[in-house]
Amino acid sequence: MDTRGRDPVDDGLDDPVESMWRARLRWRLAGATMWPAFAALTGLEAVAMHLRPIAGDAITVPAAFVLCGFMNLAVVAIGAPIAGRVLRARRPSLPKEVAADRAGTGLLLAMAAVILAVGLAHHGDVVAEERDFAAQSAAVRQYVRAQAPPAYRVNIDRADTWKQAPDLYRTCVPGPDPRKHLCLIVSTAQHPPGITVDADQQPNARVAGPENPGRIGG
Repeated sequence: MDTRGRDPVDDGLDDPVESMWRARLRWRLAGATMWPAFAALTGLEAVAMHLRPIAGDAITVPAAFVLCGFMNLAVVAIGAPIAGRVLRARRPSLPKEVAADRAGTGLLLAMAAVILAVGLAHHGDVVAEERDFAAQSAAVRQYVRAQAPPAYRVNIDRADTWKQAPDLYRTCVPGPDPRKHLCLIVSTAQHPPGITVDADQQPNARVAGPENPGRIGG
């Protein structure tokens, strides 16, 4: 029978090279989840970290986005290839690219879970910190209203606070002389908070520095 001019596909005979590339394309499409996961999870992690910081009292969304991006890049660049090799050892039929992609996606999800878990665990410390600050602020206001000269009482809303140590704050209220504030050392390790007048009347901006991370509004 003359078969000239007939397409080999009609006989069910695919080109081996074409079949190979089709298979690889199917694998690539099936495994292309890591980078979409990277983009989506980085944004979600940034919001989660802003709402539930993993350290300190607060972090802005842009700063959290940069931090989460760096951590996820480390997962993709370092963790995914290693985890991909481990996955291929268990499933040799997986192409290298697909194995790395699937492993990387799993690691990104694990990283997101860790960030959320640490943020939730740290939230108790943040709440306790806010409670301490509110307690010292209320104690300062009560002291100033009851015992401070009028020149300081009128400026209570301009007070600022420097956290010197856990449970220890220095809150200063400005007066008529910008070089001399009414500064109170407040200890929240006791209830009600203990207050001691600091003999040093230098403002926190001079003592702690304007960029000291422990300085917060009063």
